Amino acid sequence: MATDYLRIAIVTGATSGIGEATAKAFVEAGYGVVGTGRTADKLTALENELGSSFVGLAGDGADPELIDGLFALAKEKFGRDADAVIVNAGRGLGGSVKDADLSEFEDMIRINVTGAIRIMQKAAQLMAERQKEHFPKKAADIVVIGSVVGRQVSPFSAVYGGSKFALHSMAEGLRREVGPLGVRVTTVAPGIVISGFQEVAGYSDDMLKNFEKKFSPMLVGKDIADAIQHVVSLPPHVHMSDIVVRPTRQDYP
Repeated sequence: MATDYLRIAIVTGATSGIGEATAKAFVEAGYGVVGTGRTADKLTALENELGSSFVGLAGDGADPELIDGLFALAKEKFGRDADAVIVNAGRGLGGSVKDADLSEFEDMIRINVTGAIRIMQKAAQLMAERQKEHFPKKAADIVVIGSVVGRQVSPFSAVYGGSKFALHSMAEGLRREVGPLGVRVTTVAPGIVISGFQEVAGYSDDMLKNFEKKFSPMLVGKDIADAIQHVVSLPPHVHMSDIVVRPTRQDYP
């Protein structure tokens, strides 16, 4: 079965937005995909829609047991280890440092930072060992979904942005560590992408209407999925390590 798939991918946050679009793009490209998210019903629906090329594992993206389970499931289901891991699970938190609801802060950090570094570390350990034999014939990719507010300080989203600054730093540190071992670590920093993210983050209707007025046409999950697909499709010796994708009219952040 292993030879039936171009690559084997793990996608976190696969039940909506960028993660869902990426899982679908990967399956269309001939990948075997393991997806995770908190909503079991949504994962089941994706299994029904995408067929045997997709399998879901529901749970908390920061749970070490779930992370171990994703890698084990990839090998069990598709016959070989994952060679592309998309670190996408995350949540927002609207508001400035002065005004943000800090009762939500620890949960955001646990998902955006702690969960991300756990899966990045697991993927890096497995891929670095495997690439001793496979590089430069085969690629190994860790793609980390950051944000433009992890590059530019934005007062309306400063607390969330802080978590993304941390994520960008960890991704770059990992790139410098494992790039020489044949593992590509890429940061993809989207601008404003319309999805369920804004509702969870607590963005107001007025703020969303302002985004639409200033920046439309807006990005959707597929736009970022296309960028991810391009990055992981490059020859193994070519690495596009840090990219930003914005709506054309989005000047800042």
